[in-house]
Amino acid sequence: MTDADDPRLDDYRDLTDTALRRVQEPVGGLYIAESAKVIERACAAGHRPRSVMTQRRWVSGIASILGDQDVPVYLVPDEVAERVTGYAVHRGALASMHRPALPSVGEMIDRVSTTAGPRVRIAVLEGLLDHTNVCGPKLAHPEPAAEPRRRSRIAVLEGLVDHTNVGSAFRNAAALGLDAVLVSPTCADPLYRRSVRVSMGTVFQVPWTRIPDWTKGIAELKAAGYVLAGMTLGEGAITLDELVAEDHEKLALVFGTEGHGITRETDALLDRRVTIPMMGGVDSLNVTAAAAVAFYATR
Repeated sequence: MTDADDPRLDDYRDLTDTALRRVQEPVGGLYIAESAKVIERACAAGHRPRSVMTQRRWVSGIASILGDQDVPVYLVPDEVAERVTGYAVHRGALASMHRPALPSVGEMIDRVSTTAGPRVRIAVLEGLLDHTNVCGPKLAHPEPAAEPRRRSRIAVLEGLVDHTNVGSAFRNAAALGLDAVLVSPTCADPLYRRSVRVSMGTVFQVPWTRIPDWTKGIAELKAAGYVLAGMTLGEGAITLDELVAEDHEKLALVFGTEGHGITRETDALLDRRVTIPMMGGVDSLNVTAAAAVAFYATR
């Protein structure tokens, strides 16, 4: 396609992703997935492409991702892609994706409760020649192991407005094994193009939903047995080490907006106020750096 004004390319022009989220045809709206890797992860998560706009050198890879799906692929020169989108499309492909319906907070908690459980560990032994080492007395006659406790961790993002931070938080959550992410009504869209790109598509593999009624959603978390721990510099905060030592089976880690942190209203709902002790005259970490530290510490 050589005409940048072709109406078939309208999904890729003159609409911010925030506006795309409100599009009601098709029902549920759209979001934009950028790069072949992100499109592949979206499709692997069961999301349906509406169309793909790509340059010639990426066609074979896109065809491989789409397989036998009946999806129009619009082949455009670089200059047409830039005219349509308003920027140089260096990552080769954009897909207009049907936005999936989000579960309710209760449905998300139910889903987590059925999937969260003990982690499985497997040992791989390569080249061991001594039979004693391979099968010593404890391996040959193991004692019955105690049933591991089921654990669950959920991240709660309140009012993060930077799409880069939202995408980074999702990547941290995926990498460090969180069960789900919940976002406040004022939090930036995890399916915004930049959020998806920064997350490297991991936003598609971490279960998440938006909490439409913040107070009610937090109450549902608490009713399900989650300890609500907010990362804050406020008074009465315990250290992250102290939180870990409490050894909670269900933990919801709350992170507030860039700059001001957790709101006063949410702070009043917390079960624990938690801080990461700082050194070198630094008062705090970037929200996604703090999230990575907290996710790792509470693993």
